[in-house]
Amino acid sequence: MYNSGFLTQTRIKRILSLSGWSVSVGRPSEGDWIGVWGATPSASRGVSVADKTDSPVLRVEDAFLRSLHPGRVGREPPLGLLLDRTGLHFDASRPSGIETHLIESPLDDTALLDEARGLIARLRTLKLSKYCAYDPDLPLLEPGYVLVIDQAEGDASVQASVPGVDTARARFAEMLYYAQTEHPAARILIKSHPETTSGKRGGHYTDAHLSDRIAFVEGDYAPYDLLEGAIAVYTLSSQMGFEAILAGHKPRVFGTPCYAGWGLTEDEHSFPRRQRKLTRAQLFAGAMIQFPVWYDPFDDVLCGLERVVDTLEATQRTWIEDRHGWIASNISLWKRPHMQAMFGAHVPMRFGSSDTDGHRRKMAWGSSHTADWSVEDGFLRSNGLGAELVPPVSLALDDLGIYYDPTRPSHLETLISKSAKLSAQDIRRARRLIDALVEHGITKYATGLSDDTLPDVQGRTVLLVPGQVEDDASVRLGSPDIKTNAVLLEHVRRANPDAFIIYKPHPDVQANLRPGKVAHAETWADLVVEDVPMASLLGHVDAVWTLTSLTGFEALLRGASVTTLGIPFYAGWGLTADLCAMPERRNTPVTLEGLAHAALIGYPRYHDPVTNAACPVEVALDRLVSGRTAQSKRLRILAKAQGLLSGYAWLWRR
Repeated sequence: MYNSGFLTQTRIKRILSLSGWSVSVGRPSEGDWIGVWGATPSASRGVSVADKTDSPVLRVEDAFLRSLHPGRVGREPPLGLLLDRTGLHFDASRPSGIETHLIESPLDDTALLDEARGLIARLRTLKLSKYCAYDPDLPLLEPGYVLVIDQAEGDASVQASVPGVDTARARFAEMLYYAQTEHPAARILIKSHPETTSGKRGGHYTDAHLSDRIAFVEGDYAPYDLLEGAIAVYTLSSQMGFEAILAGHKPRVFGTPCYAGWGLTEDEHSFPRRQRKLTRAQLFAGAMIQFPVWYDPFDDVLCGLERVVDTLEATQRTWIEDRHGWIASNISLWKRPHMQAMFGAHVPMRFGSSDTDGHRRKMAWGSSHTADWSVEDGFLRSNGLGAELVPPVSLALDDLGIYYDPTRPSHLETLISKSAKLSAQDIRRARRLIDALVEHGITKYATGLSDDTLPDVQGRTVLLVPGQVEDDASVRLGSPDIKTNAVLLEHVRRANPDAFIIYKPHPDVQANLRPGKVAHAETWADLVVEDVPMASLLGHVDAVWTLTSLTGFEALLRGASVTTLGIPFYAGWGLTADLCAMPERRNTPVTLEGLAHAALIGYPRYHDPVTNAACPVEVALDRLVSGRTAQSKRLRILAKAQGLLSGYAWLWRR
């Protein structure tokens, strides 16, 4: 290479390395290739050396899903590369690797095309494009407009389509003219490139092009939102033209991008080599699934497109929710560094109650009627207890209520009720997650040391009663009739006189950190277990009887029947036997996969303790399985001090 970016941008060098390329400087030897970045000015140095040494050229470019912002704006590394041994995807004057692949690859495998359709639908639903940051608070534009897509001045794809700056400006002006004449009664909206709106590079349209029916799009709209309201799309070679195809349009294309010439666009150029007609799914499969090299930053391996979509979904969510900054109240001191890492990546969090900036969102720990959002631990939390100051890998934000408070709606309830509309791909993802949780024995805390075999119960039905913290908000708010573990045990025994009942005290109660001890639990339970992992225990029982414990949800995932005596979030949807009156809001039967998707994928946010970045649930699960969620030395010291001062729990909780 003869461009320092290949060495200074470690992500690019790493992806090349994983793809089999060793990057170095110097004069090429026999068998060496020259690496250049696209058609940038610096690429000419490498091309010149290649011409003189008769060396082949590998052209490297960003793949079509990249990051929140353009590289020049956000300085974020890419999640994938296009490695082309023959040309450039946007230059149709000569063959390119992606063009050849689209011509020669069968693209007829049913599973591949089903995957493509599912990912297209998911990209549209999540509004993921090459640059994924957008403002969700902007009102949707009144539909019926023609969308004209501008591009950055000097962009290589523009120069490949229309050589020369003056010619390019004329071509963009011609494109705007066609949009007006072909749609004489419609509004014309011009969408500028993100680098233009950020001031990094100019565009081809100015205020001189505006009129009473021509205007710029104002604000950071998601491309798919703009495409939704458009009646026609005009582009030179922008990737947004490709996204227009995915959104159902047949865009007018005035340049030579890789997505033109396959029967999915109205082309001003001819493409003699592209005689094949492709469907949207085939184009997507070849250009997005098969040809690019995709990278998983969490496991440092090459991966499939679906993992990249998962990653961008998590990254985009942090941007949308955190971009204005947070004011957080009722946050224990020990939790604040982890809250800062999870919610302060874009704008540092502030802890307290006053907002000197005037635009920050307000969050509070637990059920709050004063803050805009409530925050709580997610349902996959850690390899250890929160009471032992083990930081979480997941936290859940709720702008309606909180999941354990059935007295009012919650965002989780909304997600569960909408789960019937999940795509087949989302359902498969939830099923894979359930299977992985069961296989690896993962529960919320993943605690416990032994896996003792239960005694011979001689054919009796085995019931598990999980103890709870009696002053916990889920009991106070979600169990109107029974408030103590002793009363719960007594009730279960009366209802099941012949069953073999196992009682497992809550770990915080067992550690003398929270109230809820039961004196003489053996009066009602046949067996009291303490340090047996919950996941292992659930594999030995027929049913769970509970107030509001998350163990009921974990039992459902493992196929056990569950009876609730309170109103936990998973009750009332047709999956449990409920002995308490359920809110009328919960009147939609759901599947186990729908419940799991809402509770484990849609509701919480996950943070990778290894890379210190937002991550998909699958990464958090991998960390819990591998144990790579270690507690800091400082927090271990605090936890030990807390054990010594357990009678003064109010000190460490504050």
